[in-house]
Amino acid sequence: MCGTNGCLIKGSLVPCATPKNDTKDTFTTINLDHGDPTMYESYWSKMGNMCDITFNGDNSLSYFANDKSLCWFLESKLEEQIKRLHNVVGNAIVDDHYIVVGTGSSQLIQAAHFALSPIDQLESINVVLATPFYSAYPEVIDLVRLGVHKWAGDARTFKKKGPYIEFLTSPNNHDGVIREPVVNGDQEKLIYDLAYYLPQYTAITSLANHDVMLFTISKCNGHAGSRNEAQLRAPKILEVICGTCLDPKMENFFDYIVMANDLFVLQKYPLQYCLFTKYFYESHPDNYYNEDCEKLLKEHMIHTRSGSRFGSDSRNVRISMLSRDEDFNIFLKSLMAIQGPTNGN
Repeated sequence: MCGTNGCLIKGSLVPCATPKNDTKDTFTTINLDHGDPTMYESYWSKMGNMCDITFNGDNSLSYFANDKSLCWFLESKLEEQIKRLHNVVGNAIVDDHYIVVGTGSSQLIQAAHFALSPIDQLESINVVLATPFYSAYPEVIDLVRLGVHKWAGDARTFKKKGPYIEFLTSPNNHDGVIREPVVNGDQEKLIYDLAYYLPQYTAITSLANHDVMLFTISKCNGHAGSRNEAQLRAPKILEVICGTCLDPKMENFFDYIVMANDLFVLQKYPLQYCLFTKYFYESHPDNYYNEDCEKLLKEHMIHTRSGSRFGSDSRNVRISMLSRDEDFNIFLKSLMAIQGPTNGN
């Protein structure tokens, strides 16, 4: 969430209004419309290389950061340090809560509202927030028009019966006021945005302990651009790929399997001329479809995805060919061990 924090921080302390060389003319137009947390630049520059990390080419290839976690794309080290920070600051109870991460608070705001919206109702659940509120909230709530929830305006004037979601920002963005629920209906669902419940913005008076609590790294330590860091790594990877292209004469894995075991038949693809390598090739899909293999492969401890999930037959399976080398080797050995039906059976 990109909030306007001018009410919480004195203007003289915000370097985004004044360049580093302090030579900007008094009459120059400055943009104080959005809360870009560049005020933290001077602090982090003093930290030098304490936050430096190195990524190798074989790091973070998998979709799954932690397949044993509810949030499977949450790195375990990040989860550990998030919990540690809340314990050090004393602003939230985390031990009995799940941690879910997103690319910016807007994504999590939408996810939280969707999760709390009943899908079996004919009418959309109302979402309210007491004024004054951050201008982007109504836009974020109504951005994805799923029909399960809708913006219903100021919580102070909301009188409708039935279930509703009240969104609370505490301290409030804009005025910094600590807030409590306003409507207090018997079918309420509450989402607390605690982005500013940090010592640099307000006094920490108690441990927050709500069902849904939102925090953001941009307001905590100023790194709003952390969501763009993958774009710093990707250019280097693409540069390496362009400079060290793979050998097009490598042994074809699919042909190797077919020649070694006649139980499996490889689908033939037409030859196509590749403008990059200047050779003729068959297509090599990254997923391999087999006929009558679902039960057979499961018996040999090979988990696949049923064709019924693709609008096909459950006898067809989709096999991912993008795993690590050791997984491929185990897959090869398992395929070699599979025997076809004997005569008379």
